[in-house]
Amino acid sequence: MKNARFLVLAALLAADGASAQARAFSFGNGNGNGNGNIGIANGNLNGNGNTGSGNGNGNGNGNGAIQTNGNLGAFNSGTGNVGAFNGNGNTSSTSGNNNAGAFNGNLNTGANNGNGNVGSFNGNLNGGSFNGNGNIGSANGNLNGNPTLRFR
Repeated sequence: MKNARFLVLAALLAADGASAQARAFSFGNGNGNGNGNIGIANGNLNGNGNTGSGNGNGNGNGNGAIQTNGNLGAFNSGTGNVGAFNGNGNTSSTSGNNNAGAFNGNLNTGANNGNGNVGSFNGNLNGGSFNGNGNIGSANGNLNGNPTLRFR
């Protein structure tokens, strides 16, 4: 009986050829794939058909998550904005950050403009540096530091 089992195993190996050999010598392959994905068609078909040891692991994980840069709400750019339409259209990444409300820290040129505003329509359309920051309420800290903007 022992010889019969061996002959059946030998016949299966011979019939399956290289793929049986590959499976026999593959260890630790295809693990930790396709995890933590959000959306549609992310993290599929990873870690398949490996030969050897430790291949095809850790693929296709964490795909499809929206990159918000710490913003919460709609139509926000910059970093750390909460609300809607905050931190958009700035020429520097140091402008239009950490605003709360709506329409704060937008369309600033220069550096460090339109940051840390709370309310609405604060810290917009500033030029130069360090203008339109830390305002609370509505329509504060706008149109500062623009050398070409003149009012008569």
